[in-house]
Amino acid sequence: MRIPLMAGNWKMHKTLSQALELVNALTGPLADVSGAGKAVCVPFVFLPPLADALKGTGILLGAQNLFWEDEGAYTGEISPLMLKGLCDLVIIGHSERRQYFGETDETVNRKIRAAMKHGLTPIVCVGESLEQNEAGETEDFVSGQIRAAFRDIGPEEAKKIVVAYEPIWAIGTGKAATPEEANRIIGQVVRATLAGLYGHEQAQQMRIQYGGSMNPGNVEALMAQPEIDGGLVGGASLKAEDFITLVRAAAAARN
Repeated sequence: MRIPLMAGNWKMHKTLSQALELVNALTGPLADVSGAGKAVCVPFVFLPPLADALKGTGILLGAQNLFWEDEGAYTGEISPLMLKGLCDLVIIGHSERRQYFGETDETVNRKIRAAMKHGLTPIVCVGESLEQNEAGETEDFVSGQIRAAFRDIGPEEAKKIVVAYEPIWAIGTGKAATPEEANRIIGQVVRATLAGLYGHEQAQQMRIQYGGSMNPGNVEALMAQPEIDGGLVGGASLKAEDFITLVRAAAAARN
């Protein structure tokens, strides 16, 4: 059985004091939740204090991006070597990085390989725009993103990577793919493409999340789907009570 991973993506929200308040509100209620992984992916400046605050709590810590070189003249960037020892996970290729900061399939692949080199678990984001969805291009586009992201990555490394299917039109809009449609794309496109790269058995073991307006109102229906292995959660991870509800729902769906 694939253990679901619920990861909160805080994006560019919170001050340090608010961040500490939020994780302190999560640690107690989530301490006794088994059957689901828990993580928060936060802005770089929060990583050192939150690493201390989350130590021993069972809640993993993630960054929201990295650069692919260990060091160099790259003003404003953060290398995987700098993240090593501070966090467990790193989001790579989120649609907002692709849309606003020029992220490409090539840079996504380079960042994945850099993260793996230093023991960081990538959460690799893929997903189509509304125009692509309405034009019937979802399958080809998402499959192409997967193949590009996993280029030159061997099976032993690939099995450690988490994939997040996030239809761009559902991120921050309050809209979400129906549970059935999300399940279909994850199973028939994302997992099927991984099966083509690494074989059916390995693809069945890999964790694939759904992202894009997962919230307390739809989490049970989404997590009831057999292909969905957790969520990369945006807005609902910024409120302790909402994120706790999501993690508990994910654990209950697999227990």
